[in-house]
Order: sequence, then structure tokens, then C-alpha cells
Amino acid sequence: MGDIGRDEKPVLMPSEVSERVGFFDRFAGWSAHVASRALFFTFCVLLIVIWAPSILFIRSIDTWQLIINTATTIITFLMVALLQNSQTRSDQAVQHKLNAIADGLADLMRHVVEGDEETDLRQDMTELRDAVGLETHESTTDNRETDEREEVTATR
Repeated sequence: MGDIGRDEKPVLMPSEVSERVGFFDRFAGWSAHVASRALFFTFCVLLIVIWAPSILFIRSIDTWQLIINTATTIITFLMVALLQNSQTRSDQAVQHKLNAIADGLADLMRHVVEGDEETDLRQDMTELRDAVGLETHESTTDNRETDEREEVTATR
């Protein structure tokens, strides 16, 4: 039980988040944007409207139901994966913002109580500014590891 803290990842601040967003993250964001629009809902309704009268041509009720079940299952399966990616990135961005706010408040309280240096407060102001709009470039990859790999590659 004493090993629980060892596997924890370090807390990321907004300035530590890489602005590089991968293809899948961009695609998932675009998909979430499309799926949240009336046009996508209209597409789903049209799919049902086109499918429903096809019973006249297909004649077999089992095949007719299998077609819509397969189509909706595939769409649902793919959308769950894409929307979960978008939700995870959004949750990570909110967590980084909360980290910046909590750190800034802690330093501000320490400054008020103890009269410490202003350098921590200036860094906190920078972190809070970096937190604004963070969800636009949040990625599902571990940002710290990505940045370290880029530094190693750049030095070679």
C-alpha cells in the first residue's frame, strides 16, 4: 500500500502543456463539433427515414432490421471512442487550470501571511494566463514526456 504515491504523475501546469496536438486529437475534436450540430442529428433522422420504407424492397424482416442495427452500432461505436477522446482532453485542460488556480492561491495566501517574495506570484500570473484557452491545444498524450523527447531529439 505504500507504493501508491510512486506511480503518480507529476502535476502539470498550463505552461508545461505542449501546444502540439496530434492528428487523432484534432479529428476527435472535429468529430465532436460535427456530432453536436443539428446537421448530424438531421443525418441520423434521414438514415431512419431512408431505411424505414426499404422493407418494401428487402422483404425479409430479419435482414431489414440487421441493416439498421449494424449501421447504428458502427456509428455509435466510433462516436463513443471519438467523443471520449474529446472529453478526456477537456477534463485534462480543466485539471491544468485548477492546478494553476490552486498554486496561485496558495502562493498568494503565503505572501499575505508571510510577506514572501513576489517572484512566485509573477510566475503564478503567467500560469493563470497560460490556462486561458488551454483546451484548444490540450492533447491526450503525456505532455511532459513529449516535451522531453523533443528536447533530446533537438540536441542530436
